[in-house]
Amino acid sequence: MKILSLFDGISCGRVALERAGIPVEVYYASEIEQKPIEISKKNYPDIIQLGDVKKITKEMVGEIDLICGGSPCQSFSNAGNRTGFEGKSGLFYEFVRLVNEVKPKYFLLENVKMKQEWQDIISAELGVKPIEINSSLVSGQNRKRLYWTNIPNVKQPEDKGIYLQDILEYEVDERYYLTDSQIKTINRNFGSKGKTINLNENSLIEKITYPSRINQKIGQIKSPTLVAAMGMGGGNIPVIIKNGRIRKLTEIECERLQTLPDNYTQGVSSTQRYKAIGNGWTVDVIAHIFKNLTNN
Repeated sequence: MKILSLFDGISCGRVALERAGIPVEVYYASEIEQKPIEISKKNYPDIIQLGDVKKITKEMVGEIDLICGGSPCQSFSNAGNRTGFEGKSGLFYEFVRLVNEVKPKYFLLENVKMKQEWQDIISAELGVKPIEINSSLVSGQNRKRLYWTNIPNVKQPEDKGIYLQDILEYEVDERYYLTDSQIKTINRNFGSKGKTINLNENSLIEKITYPSRINQKIGQIKSPTLVAAMGMGGGNIPVIIKNGRIRKLTEIECERLQTLPDNYTQGVSSTQRYKAIGNGWTVDVIAHIFKNLTNN
C-alpha cells in the first residue's frame, strides 16, 4: 500500500501496518518536529519525510491508498485551552484538504474525546461518525480516543486483560526513584486534599498514581493516560510505589503502555522520549483497525 501519514510523530502508523501484516510500498510522512523525525528515521530509514502538512500537494505524493493521522488535540482536549478549531486543532482542516485532493481509498483520523459540537463538525467533514476505543482493551493504559475512518467493519477489539503490573521492568536504574525532596513537594501540593504518601503504611507497598492520584493499588489496574507533557518533567509521568520506594515509570514501560517495541524511541534524550511516547498512538489499537484492510 501507498501511505500518507499526516502529523506523523514517531511513525506509530508504520509500526501498526507492519503488525497488521500489510505490506508498505511507500510511506510518506508529514512531521515538523526534529526529534520524532529522528526516531522515525532510526526505525524506518525508508520513510519519505515531507515536512509541513500545509505545504503538501497531490502532485508530491501521487496516488495514495491510505491517509492516516492524529491531528493536534491541544485545543480540543479538556487538558488544553478548549479553543476548538480556532487553536492548533484547526490543522484538522489540512487533513480534510488532502483527503479531498488526493482521494485515497481509505482514511483514518484519530483525536481525543471532545465536545459533541466539535465531534459533529469533524463527522460532517469526513462523512463518517467516529468509533470510540479505549486503549485499555489492548494495553495496560486507559486512553479513550475517537477514530474516524472509512475502513469497513471496524469494531471494538477484544479485551486482552493487560494491566500495569504486566509491563513493569524487573530492575530499573536509581535515577527513576523520587528523592525525599520530590516526595515532600508532592505531599505539600496534595496534602490539603488528604492525599499524601506515607511509606510506613504496609498497604502502600505497591501503588500507581499521577501525583494527584495517590491512593490506587497496582493490582489489576491500568496506567493513567500518557501525555506529551511527560516531557516537561517527572511531575507529569505516572509514578508507582513499589517495595517501599517511589519511582516514575521508565521510558520502556511507557513504550509498552503504547504497545511500541522496547527502546523504539531510544536515541534521543529521556525528555524527548517521554514527550514522543505521550504524543503517539497505541499501536495495537491502530493495528486492530488496519487488519480490516486485509479483507479489502
